[in-house]
Amino acid sequence: VQLVESGGGLVQLGGSRRLSCTASGSIFSSSSMGWYRQAPGKQRELITVSRTVCRTDYADSVKGRFTIYRDNTKNTVYLQMNSLRSEDTAVYYCNHASRQGSYWGQGTQVTVSS
Repeated sequence: VQLVESGGGLVQLGGSRRLSCTASGSIFSSSSMGWYRQAPGKQRELITVSRTVCRTDYADSVKGRFTIYRDNTKNTVYLQMNSLRSEDTAVYYCNHASRQGSYWGQGTQVTVSS
């Protein structure tokens, strides 16, 4: 399974950004797809996961601002981030979890600037 992320970059405080993660070699529709992030000096944390198309969970820190959604026809999961804050600055990683195992993307940097 290979995961390729895109969409990171510099965004202004209060702005929006959408990240994408496309999987290849994956039984995508039956996998859990999650987004994690790691800020400098901090541990990687789970911020949201799409267990199926209809079952999603969010960390309190992003609830109401971030939305995860997936397109199983494109083997792609998205992370829509709105109302970005300085504390959202981090490297964002997508994760695939299924009976195939757990796999990570290479990470994409999101920097929120004022």
